[in-house]
Amino acid sequence: MAQKPSIPKGTRDFGPEQMSKRNYIFDTIRSVFKLYGFQPIETPAMENLSTLMGKYGEEGDKLLFKVLNSGDFTKKISDEDFAARHIPKLTNKLSEKGLRYDLTVPFARYVVQHRNEITFPFKRFQIQPVWRADRPQRGRYREFFQCDVDVVGSDSLMNEVELIQIVDEVYRRLGIRTVIKLNNRKVLAGIAETIGAADRMIDITVAIDKLDKIGLENVNKELIEKGISSESVDKLQPILKLSGSNQEKLSQIEEVISNSEVGMKGVEELREIFDYLTMFDLDVEVELDLTLARGLNYYTGAIFEVKAKDAVMGSITGGGRYDDLTGIFGLKDVSGVGISFGADRIYDVLESLDLFPKDSLTSTKVLFVNFGKTEEKYCLPILASLRKEGVACEIFGNSAKMKKQMSYANSKNIPFVALVGESEMAEGKVTLKDMESGEQKLVNVEELIAALK
Repeated sequence: MAQKPSIPKGTRDFGPEQMSKRNYIFDTIRSVFKLYGFQPIETPAMENLSTLMGKYGEEGDKLLFKVLNSGDFTKKISDEDFAARHIPKLTNKLSEKGLRYDLTVPFARYVVQHRNEITFPFKRFQIQPVWRADRPQRGRYREFFQCDVDVVGSDSLMNEVELIQIVDEVYRRLGIRTVIKLNNRKVLAGIAETIGAADRMIDITVAIDKLDKIGLENVNKELIEKGISSESVDKLQPILKLSGSNQEKLSQIEEVISNSEVGMKGVEELREIFDYLTMFDLDVEVELDLTLARGLNYYTGAIFEVKAKDAVMGSITGGGRYDDLTGIFGLKDVSGVGISFGADRIYDVLESLDLFPKDSLTSTKVLFVNFGKTEEKYCLPILASLRKEGVACEIFGNSAKMKKQMSYANSKNIPFVALVGESEMAEGKVTLKDMESGEQKLVNVEELIAALK
């Protein structure tokens, strides 16, 4: 009995309809990136594990897919190593490569490796798949696409403002109402310093980043389990419960962390960003959220998350400022900032809200019905003329029954059908049928091209 085919959990096949919708998302995002002067690059699906490990925190390292060394991948491992079951040590000997976890760390590697070939500030975008060994669920997959846009080699806060404008433009074009959650890692460092836990900033940020998911009580519990003192956790509570306008929140936090130099620097940066934003008429709502932490260790300044207002979904875009990500690869003091659009989650939001435009599903504009060999020879030059004019068209493969050919057109959402019989050939014309209205009209080739263009 033949084995039933399957694919790994957390991965998906995409049929023609799904690909049309996905390409609508990619094309929309790509066109906005280009509008702001960003250039495309691509990096390999695999990176050396030495490039990836240690860049995403302890939890991120656990989610990396490792690729076994080719050939006899156990030859470097002794019986003692196997018996000891020391996983990190075994991993280092079994695997030298891994699938990329995101596009940002490979981008940092790219910048360092090609630093003599690129001009700074370097504005790049990248639309490629990434892989994470996460538990699959709605909106969370093991293989998914990211659409990243970054600027490196500039510490200007105008870059953060431009990224907010890009978010606004992308979601305006897609028709999704969104809110941008904005914070600054320097403010979080100032909070950690103020509550007497400056050396535990990573533990604090990883925990409070889960506030929306697990609630205040569980965040407090996790902080205490990680060794944060009860006194420090108590001091954190007013900060986690801040309310009011963006300016009111900034004023309140300013009072709390006024003795922290790094924290006050973060407040200053946030004020400058909000000041810039008053110059633009944005559709997107930008909200200061001091519980936003983003768990990735490489962020050092402004951090962003975008959520859809009308759909139950996690973050659909996120990112932030990283002041020295390239430093881990030997190129010090190159500041960067970027955001990543989660194409798969955006797809789910558009689907749930029925926001995909109908013409995004249309590939072929007109189908020529096939009545036989004589009609084929008449139609083929017309098809060639249409294609020269950029009109997507096709002819049915054989002279099947009319019902079968019309069903084919309906299944592919083809809006027009061309009918050619003896009378049309005698007049040198084509009968064009609108599949939605049912209207038919007799046209010559020039009129056909004009109607379809």
